[in-house]
Amino acid sequence: MKVIGIIPARFNSTRFPGKPLINIKGKTMIERVYKGALKANHLDDLIIATDDKRIYDHARDFGAKVVMTDTNLPSGTDRVWAAYSHLKLNYDLILNIQGDEPLIDASHIDAVIEIFEKRKNAQIGTLAKIIDNKDEVSDPNKVKVVFNKDNKALYFSRSPIPFLKNNFTDISYYKHIGIYGYKVSTLNKIASLNHSTLELTEELEQLRWLDNDLNIHLEITNTETPSVDCPEDLENLLLHYESRL
Repeated sequence: MKVIGIIPARFNSTRFPGKPLINIKGKTMIERVYKGALKANHLDDLIIATDDKRIYDHARDFGAKVVMTDTNLPSGTDRVWAAYSHLKLNYDLILNIQGDEPLIDASHIDAVIEIFEKRKNAQIGTLAKIIDNKDEVSDPNKVKVVFNKDNKALYFSRSPIPFLKNNFTDISYYKHIGIYGYKVSTLNKIASLNHSTLELTEELEQLRWLDNDLNIHLEITNTETPSVDCPEDLENLLLHYESRL
């Protein structure tokens, strides 16, 4: 399989404007993500998809491949497809790599790619991790996922799932790790789908995909890297992960 990774990088983040260009101990967020992703073993190409000339110029300065996309695209997924379509590329898989994880684990990229090597019918691949901190089970910012015996996703939710009835406690909760791989034909289909009721209710775009009978296969990982969604997350990163930066 030929695999391309695309990192969507929007300037006007609601919670943290200019986030891709923030300086983290001498390197910007986007440079750290890009160079970390390059360490993956199974990527054939990697590009940044942005909507801002400042990010575009900076990416060119540190040697990244980068493409401009429309400012008004509603999601990172749409930006990834817009970049791929614009460049008229020819790959089998597209990876949507989150642009806000400066300590990105390249093994996550390889793990998603391996889903498609093991499961020829997989349309979408992503990761999940068992929840160790019980506080995260009820945290709506931590998306939970349940899956069947073949690791195919059944549902994603901001609520604790499954619900514990009759004091049944022999259950593990899993959180979703937000990196996606798509077959090219699948991402093309996703780009034309209308929003679904479940998606709008939970504000989770992957529910639109499940609503339209697209399969999402999971690989379980034991590792997680911190994301930076707001200035407080950056403070936490510098406080707890400084030795890794």
